[in-house]
Amino acid sequence: MDDWTQTLGTGPLLAIAVGAIALILLLIIKFKVHAFLTLIIVSALTAVVAGVPMGSVYDVMTDGFGSTLAGVALLVALGAMLGRLIEHSGGAKALADKMISTFGEKRAPMALGIASLLLGFPMFFDAGLVMMLPIVFAVARRISDKSVLTFGIPTAAAFSVMHVFLPPHPGPVTAASPDFYDANIGLVLLIGLIIAYPLWHIAGYMWGRYVGDRIFVPTPTIFGERDDDQPSNPPHVGTIIGLLLTPMTLILFNTGLDTLATAGVVNEDELWVETLSFLGNSAIALLITVLIASFLLGYRRGENGTALEKLLDSSLGPICSVILITGAGGMFGGVLQASGIGEAIAEALSGTGMPVILAAYLIAAAIRLAQGSATVALVTAAGLAAPAVVAGDFSELQVACIVLATAAGSVFAGHVNDSGFWLVGRLMGMDVKTTLKVWTVQQGLQSLIGFGLVSVVYAGVSLL
Repeated sequence: MDDWTQTLGTGPLLAIAVGAIALILLLIIKFKVHAFLTLIIVSALTAVVAGVPMGSVYDVMTDGFGSTLAGVALLVALGAMLGRLIEHSGGAKALADKMISTFGEKRAPMALGIASLLLGFPMFFDAGLVMMLPIVFAVARRISDKSVLTFGIPTAAAFSVMHVFLPPHPGPVTAASPDFYDANIGLVLLIGLIIAYPLWHIAGYMWGRYVGDRIFVPTPTIFGERDDDQPSNPPHVGTIIGLLLTPMTLILFNTGLDTLATAGVVNEDELWVETLSFLGNSAIALLITVLIASFLLGYRRGENGTALEKLLDSSLGPICSVILITGAGGMFGGVLQASGIGEAIAEALSGTGMPVILAAYLIAAAIRLAQGSATVALVTAAGLAAPAVVAGDFSELQVACIVLATAAGSVFAGHVNDSGFWLVGRLMGMDVKTTLKVWTVQQGLQSLIGFGLVSVVYAGVSLL
């Protein structure tokens, strides 16, 4: 692959991507072919048609599959274990009852979303989502006549908003780094904080209420069935909240220190920085939390070793399908990325002469639609727009707005070539058609509204 150069133009590559996506939807929705098999088949066909050397097709497929699993499998598995412990101990029900008694049934989606916004400040999207879903499902069971989307979409959208727009998450931090826009990370954070709540309220909370009223999806049993024999002495609500805050605190060490290292405040090579960063890695933070939960919700409550082992083991079976399908989605996105379609689209858009903030947004959105990876879309768009930003007469506030506009484009309308699409859909029990209606549209709204809010700030700054 190192010696291979894509010879197809933008038009043929775009046609291949559109045809591959259409084939996936046709096989899954019309012919009911299993999503895992469909994604593998279409990934192979796409690589061949795009001209990837035959000897490299399998390697390209497994690279995409493996890199996605490396980020998802540990998080989902550990999150499922934590969720099963909280559910089985009665902690999820206790926290759900407390939330409903405090905020009321009508305000439960709002309370879940705001809690997720706070938790999502340091936590990556997938880690935060997997950790919060047991609580979401417990609240949804408590209000049994409502679709789980009413509670799940505001929660997922909250983590997505924070992950896309707020430092210390890698997207805005990368775009703001000296290698790209060389933006003031403090101003990026300030503007991100200004737009985060109104953006979530419209694209997360209001959208969740809208689809929840129109599409009924029953509460999944991925973290266990409803326990009619819940323990008579469930753990204290404070214990469950403490467990939820534990990974958040640890992950803040990692993301916070990364941001400080980028700003030159701390030396990333010092042992204490490396140690705290390691402990704050999402998977390590969840592992530590599972161990603490095993003691507090297991051993300390009388669960012997064998019973606890079986309980944790029972959490893994239901999420195997989620992990494998998500990995296969990453495989398909990896094939599209290797085909060179992203670079072709970016080059076509970069010479249009439009305003830099709009060009950066459109390039990121186009690459996101074409090959799925938000990170690749962000980095590619920032790399192309950076020379114009550095050479232009932009204020620090304007540059910060361009960073967030690029980030907004990178999340646009995630669909079947995005591993996050499969993660959200499968964890919430949605089929592909429903996930397109619910999550793909949500991501489109989040991108467009986010760009709109950032543009308002940019225009206001330009008038000063």
